[in-house]
Amino acid sequence: MASSEHVDLEGFMTGVERRNPGQSEFIQAVREVAEDIFGFCEGKPEYHEYQILRRIAEPDRVVSFRVCWQDDAGNIRVQRGWRVQNNNSIGPYKGGLRFHPSVNESILKFLAFEQTFKNSLTGLPMGGGKGGSNFNPKGKSVNEIMRFCQSFMTELYRHIGADVDVPAGDIGVGAREIGFMFGQYKRITGEFTGVLTGKGLEYGGSLVRTEATGYGAVCFTQQMLKTRGMSMDGKTVVISGSGNVATHAAEMAVKLGGKVVTFSDSEGFIHDPAGIDQERIDWVKAHKTKRRGRISEYAKEFKSATFHDDGARPWGVPCDVALPCATQNELNGEDAKTLVKHGVIAVAEGANMPTDLNGVHVFKTARILYAPGKAANAGGVAVSGLEMSQNSLRISWTQEELTRRLFDIMEGIHNRCLEYGAEADGHIDYVRGANIAGFKKVADAMLAYGVV
Repeated sequence: MASSEHVDLEGFMTGVERRNPGQSEFIQAVREVAEDIFGFCEGKPEYHEYQILRRIAEPDRVVSFRVCWQDDAGNIRVQRGWRVQNNNSIGPYKGGLRFHPSVNESILKFLAFEQTFKNSLTGLPMGGGKGGSNFNPKGKSVNEIMRFCQSFMTELYRHIGADVDVPAGDIGVGAREIGFMFGQYKRITGEFTGVLTGKGLEYGGSLVRTEATGYGAVCFTQQMLKTRGMSMDGKTVVISGSGNVATHAAEMAVKLGGKVVTFSDSEGFIHDPAGIDQERIDWVKAHKTKRRGRISEYAKEFKSATFHDDGARPWGVPCDVALPCATQNELNGEDAKTLVKHGVIAVAEGANMPTDLNGVHVFKTARILYAPGKAANAGGVAVSGLEMSQNSLRISWTQEELTRRLFDIMEGIHNRCLEYGAEADGHIDYVRGANIAGFKKVADAMLAYGVV
C-alpha cells in the first residue's frame, strides 16, 4: 500500500491477494475489515503514510513445524503444526489452538487477523495470534492424543511465554488437551507460569471460562435488542453447533426467556419446536462431551424433535434470533436471505467468521441487528485475559466476580461498536463499529512505536 491517502480499496486488496495466493479465508477476513477501514481513514493520512492496515494484514511471523508422534499400533505419524503471531502492539499474542483436519495456514492467518481486532475490542492488553495442527482428535485414544499434544508442545514451547504469546483452546482443543500441553511445557521449562489459558481449576484455570463465549454472545445480543426496546424474552432462537459455545449460548438464551429450537453438527441439525430447555441442554452437553455422540441421537431421545441429515443447516427454521456457533462460512448469502425473509431480528456470531461475505452484505442491506464474531464472541478471550491476570496476581476470582466482569466487558464492546457504528437514522452498523473500534486502538499503538 503506497503512502498516499488516495489508494483505493481494490488496489489494496489486489496486493493482499498477490502476497497470499490461494489463501481465500484470510483474504476474505482482510476484505471484510478493509471495506470499513478505508472509509474511516479518509482525512487521516498518518494511517496511510505508516501503512498501518498493510502491516496488520502481514503477520509478525508464521511459524510452521513438523509434529511426529506414535499411534497405539506403533506407527509413526507426521502432522504439521503452526503458530501465527499476527500483532502484539497492545499486548502479548493471544489466541487459541485448533486441532482439525481442515487446519491450514490460510485459516490460521484469518483467525489471527480477526483475533487482533477482537482482543482490542475487549479493552484488555492482548495482541492477536492463532495456531494449531491438521491433527484430527476424533477416533484417537486418550494416549494417542496425549502423545500428539506432548510432541506439539515440544516444538511450540520455544515460541510462547506468559509475556510473549499465550495460546488457549479452540476446535479440537479442550481442557484435556490443554492439560497435556501445559504438563509438557512445565516438564521442558521447569516453570509453572500462565503460558496457556483454559487450564483446569486445579492448576491455574479460571471459573466461567467454559461458559464465557456462549454467555457473552447472548449478552451482546441482549444489548443489541435493547437498542430497539426489546429483549430475549419470548424470542425464538436458532443455534448452529452443539459444542461448548452453542450449548452455553442456549443456556443463557433460555435463562433470559428465549425459546431455543435447534442444534447441529457436521451431519445435520435437529429441530425441536417444543423448545430445548435446560434439562435437554444438559443432555446435549453430556452426550457430546462424555459420550462423544452425534446430535442426531437427540431426536431419538426426545420425540418432539426431528433430525435433518446430509449436512443440512438450521437457517431455514423461522426465528427471531440466529446464533451461528459452529465454524467459518457456515452461513452463506442464500441462507442469509432465508433468515431475513422469515423475519429474523438479530444475528450474533458465536463462531469466528461463520457468515460469508455475501451473507454479511445481505444482513447489512436488510439493516437487521447483526453482530460480527469479533464483537459477539469475544467473551471467551475476555475471560482468558482475566485468567492471565489471575495467574499473574496468583489469585482466583469468584464466579460472581468473573461473571460480572464478563458482562461488563461485553457491554463495553457493545458501546465501542455504537461509537463508530451508530448512524443518523438510529440504525447501528455493528460490523463497521467493531472494525473501526478494534482497528483504532491497535493502529494508534503502532503509530506510537514508529516503523517497527
